[in-house]
Amino acid sequence: MDFAEISRSVFEQEIAALAKVNTQIGSEMNALVELIYESPGKVVVTGIGKTGHIGQKIAASLASTGTPAIFMNATEAVHGDLGMLSAGDIVIAISNSGSSLEITNILPSLRKIGTHLVAMTGRPDSVLGKEAELVLNTAVDTEACPLGLAPTCSTTACLVMGDALCISLMQRRGFSSEQYALFHPGGALGRRLLTRVEDLMSKDVPTVMETDLFKDVIYTVSDRRKGMTMVVNKQGQMTGIITDGDIRRAVQGYDDIINKTALDFMTRGFKKINARAQIEDALRMMTQNKITSLAVTENEQSESIVGLITIHDIIDCEK
Repeated sequence: MDFAEISRSVFEQEIAALAKVNTQIGSEMNALVELIYESPGKVVVTGIGKTGHIGQKIAASLASTGTPAIFMNATEAVHGDLGMLSAGDIVIAISNSGSSLEITNILPSLRKIGTHLVAMTGRPDSVLGKEAELVLNTAVDTEACPLGLAPTCSTTACLVMGDALCISLMQRRGFSSEQYALFHPGGALGRRLLTRVEDLMSKDVPTVMETDLFKDVIYTVSDRRKGMTMVVNKQGQMTGIITDGDIRRAVQGYDDIINKTALDFMTRGFKKINARAQIEDALRMMTQNKITSLAVTENEQSESIVGLITIHDIIDCEK
């Protein structure tokens, strides 16, 4: 038995099922996005069994991208969890058959509470489908299971439909990376997006004079352990930068390197970033320019150097 071939077959069947469900999306998605966007209430996703697990993921994705959402197990709902609902809330009930007893049992209570009901089902003509204001049709022809019993294609269709709803709402809200970071402060991406350059920069900037000899530059770069130094002219203005790379190139390019001054091998057009910029912006600038440090200006209008940020500062922040 070739299990690799079986696995490829499962992929093919589920991809085909998704292609079919894709053609079934219509104006109801537009209506649902606007309903949720305009609602002062929350989204409550409900289901049981495998669809319940899918529902938990959908609720979590919505909540983390700007839509207040929770999951309610349909079995627990009839034993008190319906108390988490309020009038005006939007209930998304997931049931492939649309006739799951646990789902149909809560429909009368949903009407009395005054919630909006949305069905995610493979049977729009089912009890659930007929009761709902809006129906997201996730009908598939077959399951990938050889017995045609285990939810596979049908649950994948629900999962992707939930993703489609989530992304649509993100677009409708204009959900930004800063907002995403606000809801994900524990991850490396969240920390990077919430952290400003000024939070990590060093205000103790190594400097040498334009007239300082090569040996003095080497000493400063080594002693200050930043891998670089700024170069200052007689008027106190920072006119250049010298990095480890500049030193290596100078050693290779000059036979009389010991007689060269900082002015001879510094980089004049050094890169700068303002203190209020995000760490993500600093990392992107370093990557694009293949450098490991940036001079930091006080703000976008000022050219005054107030600090220094290196790639090591960013890496240490993400640990």
